[in-house]
Amino acid sequence: MRVRHKARVALLDHGHLVFLKRGRPGGDAYCTTVGGSVEPADADLEAALRREAMEEIGATIGPATEFLTLTEPRGTSTVVQHYFLADLLEMDLERRHGPEFDDPDTGDFEPVRVALNRPAVAALNLQPAELADYVLGHVEAWGV
Repeated sequence: MRVRHKARVALLDHGHLVFLKRGRPGGDAYCTTVGGSVEPADADLEAALRREAMEEIGATIGPATEFLTLTEPRGTSTVVQHYFLADLLEMDLERRHGPEFDDPDTGDFEPVRVALNRPAVAALNLQPAELADYVLGHVEAWGV
């Protein structure tokens, strides 16, 4: 069975969390973390995370700490999602690049800043559900 790894990051930004708002035309919008597949050229998970943050939102990030790992069997492969928490150091949407931005079917792909509290996070439709549950259980501690 093939195993694919993905590196994803919840970003802390001065009392806020930064997620990605996603949605395709005709579908429901949702939020998720910045991140994606670990590529063969990536030295490790953190290198993939830094590359994805730059590609998706033009961001540089501080040190990253893994807080959740989800394993999803998908037929002939398994996807292992590694979720990290890191400080957002800088974001410039003009630096975004990658295949997502060349595909007209990508739909919404925008950063969203939300207050670092349970009601704000609960209102996001944060996906996947396991991530939302974890963040809701820890968001106040992240703000300390």
